[in-house]
Amino acid sequence: QGQVAESGGGSVQAGGSLRLSCKASGKIVKNTVMAWYRQVPGNQRDMVGYISSEISGGSTYYADSVKGRFTISRDNNKNTVYLQMNRLKPEDTGVYFCNTRGGNWIWGQGTRVTVSS
Repeated sequence: QGQVAESGGGSVQAGGSLRLSCKASGKIVKNTVMAWYRQVPGNQRDMVGYISSEISGGSTYYADSVKGRFTISRDNNKNTVYLQMNRLKPEDTGVYFCNTRGGNWIWGQGTRVTVSS
């Protein structure tokens, strides 16, 4: 079963940028649809976006709230998926997780992002 470890979170001011990393082990990220999720206290994890498998073309999808600001990419050599977050807003604050689109790998601890106004 695949496992992931997220990193790269931090505290930034609105308008700033962060790049999150999702290092996978046990499975190969390019062979599946990998997604990023955001969770705020008391809420469920919401999907921020995903990248399709390489064989499917690697297309990306984004939630309306982040479209045009966030970009998901993948480094096959490092078996890692990235989330580039630009023009951050306070409402982007939360803990970010990555997993398959179906959430069927072992969840990591997530990485916390705090955006202050």
